[in-house]
Parts: sequence; structure tokens; C-alpha cells
Amino acid sequence: MSARKTIAAFLIATSGLSAPAFAQGMDPMEAAVRARQSHMFLQQVFLMQIGAMVQGNAEYDADTAAAAAANLAAVSSVDPFLYFPEGTSTAEMEGTRALPAIWEDPEAFAEAWEAMDTAASDLSAVAGDGLSALQGAFGPVGMACGSCHRSYRQSD
Repeated sequence: MSARKTIAAFLIATSGLSAPAFAQGMDPMEAAVRARQSHMFLQQVFLMQIGAMVQGNAEYDADTAAAAAANLAAVSSVDPFLYFPEGTSTAEMEGTRALPAIWEDPEAFAEAWEAMDTAASDLSAVAGDGLSALQGAFGPVGMACGSCHRSYRQSD
């Protein structure tokens, strides 16, 4: 199966896109970019919920913190190469900030992604255990995000 068909099959199966969307001209590579941008948006939403508590801008709520951290961990565990196919970097497409470095050294990118997955899982394990625990586990998540973005995302 070609990379485009594999991507299309994944997106149809997991992102709510229907076969008619592709039949109507949605390019699978464009769909992959949209999927990863949606992924990053979801991570941002969960990080904002937790970050507001960590920074004292929202009252700590164990249930909300635990739910947001569990969602972040779930989203962070997705295999990124499902929607980071070759040919979708800033060098080949408009509308993306994914740098070619992702495909130049995919092992390093995978390690950076794994660091986020690990940090998010660690955060999820303690998010409902109090504000101090949440604060202590939040820093490594921010460090993992920032490290990956500095290396693999085009800056504004």
C-alpha cells in the first residue's frame, strides 16, 4: 500500500474523516497535516487547563487535573509517524511548520516524541494527587514540548 493510501486509511479510520471527503478532493498529505495540527491543538487545550492551575490562574481541582492529564497522556502516546509522512515538511508544503529535520533524523524525532509521551504519562500518574504534585510533574512536560518545538517546528 502506498504512503498516501496508508495515511488516508488511517485518517479515515481514526479522525472522523469519511471516504467522501477524500473523494471530494482532500489530499491525504493535506489531511495528515490537518490531523497533526489537530493533535497539537488538543495537547494545547489540555496543557492550558493544567497550566492554569499550576500558575495559580485557576483553582486546583483534582478531577479536572486528572482528566486533562489523562487526556494529554493518551494523545501524546499516538505514533507521530502516522501523520508526519515524508513530503509534508515546510520544504514541500505550505500551511505546516514541521521542519525537514523530522525526516532527516527520524530516530531523534521519535526520541523527542517519546520524551513528551513519558512526561505526559508521569504527569497523569500524579495529577490528581494535589497541586504540589501537579506542579512538580508539569515542568518536564513543558521542557519536552519546548525541546521538540525548538528542533522540529518552524518558529513564528
